[in-house]
Amino acid sequence: MSDNISIKVTSCPLKLEDCYAFVEDPSCGGISVFVGTVRNQTKGKDVKRLDFSAYEPMAIKEMKKIAEESLAKFEISKIAIHHAIGKLSIKDIPVIIAVSSAHRKDAFRACEYAIDTLKETVPIWKKEHFESGEVWVNSHP
Repeated sequence: MSDNISIKVTSCPLKLEDCYAFVEDPSCGGISVFVGTVRNQTKGKDVKRLDFSAYEPMAIKEMKKIAEESLAKFEISKIAIHHAIGKLSIKDIPVIIAVSSAHRKDAFRACEYAIDTLKETVPIWKKEHFESGEVWVNSHP
């Protein structure tokens, strides 16, 4: 991709250490990481599992755009945005975003910007499975 951007959409388990190792840099004093995990409840209903699906070419393109925008908007050095697809169980990790910068504030802001924008614009969809059925969540963009 580039020396300062790592993008991944995969059916393999995500590894926090991969994202951390990518953004780690001796010039950076701050690394901010967001790890999304599958929780066991939504609106009082017990979640059994989640299924994530994506239009992968567009998802990768949009995630790269978010990374480039983050590099332009904030004083950050590197950014990793990784998302899992397929069936995920409770406590599995569907998304990791890691950002490094010389100072913590830019890392925090870029990390928040990246996850918020990803949820709004990237064509990755989530289906929640319950005892009583299933429902698609965030059926946008």
